[in-house]
Amino acid sequence: MNAESDERAPGAEADEKAELGSRAPEFIKSRRGLHLSWQVGVFIVGLAVIGAGILMLVFPGPGWLVIFAGMAIWATEFVWAQIVLRWTKRKVTEAAQRALDPRVRRRNITLTVIGLVIIAALLGWYLWKFGIVMPWKIDE
Repeated sequence: MNAESDERAPGAEADEKAELGSRAPEFIKSRRGLHLSWQVGVFIVGLAVIGAGILMLVFPGPGWLVIFAGMAIWATEFVWAQIVLRWTKRKVTEAAQRALDPRVRRRNITLTVIGLVIIAALLGWYLWKFGIVMPWKIDE
């Protein structure tokens, strides 16, 4: 599989032409020390948001959404983050278009039904073989 896709989603041309680089206000970009401080601040805020998103992958919360929000914060200042965010948007759009394909949807529904039937059969066999025993009635 290619890391890059040859297919472009509709509207991707406009996204590709968007200017890369810092989106800091001009008075900040005009002073090197201030701009460096701005970049450090943006990096720390983005890192904190991404760290919170990683924690939300383990604990309850919208982990991936928060991670992408942290990447969007970084993309306001860093070209590499803008490129990664564009690549991610393109891949998500392509995956969504593939998921809407009727053949793919039928296959996914069929596999889900087969999986549920197998799980129901295994659960029925287990209950037939061992029955239901409540934890407080287990004799040691």
